[in-house]
Amino acid sequence: MLEAIDADKAKLDAMRPLSPPALASLRDRLRLEWTPEAHGAGRHTRALRESRVVLDSMAMDGKSLPQYCESMGRPDAMRYLDEIVATNESLSAWQIRNIHNVVLKGRAGEEACRYRHVNVAISGARTIPPDFLNLPAELASLVEWHARAGNMHPLARAAELHTRFVKVHPFVDGNGRTGRLLLNVELMKSGYPPAVVRSGDRADYCDSLDDACVSNDYTGIARLIAVLVQRSMNVYLDALGLA
Repeated sequence: MLEAIDADKAKLDAMRPLSPPALASLRDRLRLEWTPEAHGAGRHTRALRESRVVLDSMAMDGKSLPQYCESMGRPDAMRYLDEIVATNESLSAWQIRNIHNVVLKGRAGEEACRYRHVNVAISGARTIPPDFLNLPAELASLVEWHARAGNMHPLARAAELHTRFVKVHPFVDGNGRTGRLLLNVELMKSGYPPAVVRSGDRADYCDSLDDACVSNDYTGIARLIAVLVQRSMNVYLDALGLA
């Protein structure tokens, strides 16, 4: 599966950087596929860049990601996410906390960026997050693991990063949304399309994620992420006339 995805990615890489007409075509197709109420979405007039086009098309909590960020009082959040991808910024605890701030700022400002100060359980899951007193060490360990994981296939690394983050569950609220943004930023930094979890994928996603957290076997969640990335890749290739 990874070989097939990488073969498709090679077709995409051969066209990069995408021309303005190609980016416009991709933007329109992604909005149809990913953005809620896509037909009513206004067109952005800013300079087109692939990472920004993809981020603009993603959705969160029933809104396009730009609309979500604006409603959270963080119109600058889109620029921050775009810069992480465009500059291939290394993972850090600070970056994770800032992505969490994108998710929560404005709704629960006192908790944004702040590690939880209580122990929690994940509803419906077997995963047991670590004691809150250990969170700084757990996040430091996650960042150190990521720094050593450069030889992994990017999809497998992104899936394991996502799982390890969810298992730590460092915040009181917003861990799932933060984890999915972290996953997709990681994929996009390596040139892959995002893994978009649709409502019909939710049960398989939650089961695979919980299994990986409990067993430390990341095969199942990596396979699911690969399927979701291939689906997004097919949208890319079709929009660019490469299918």
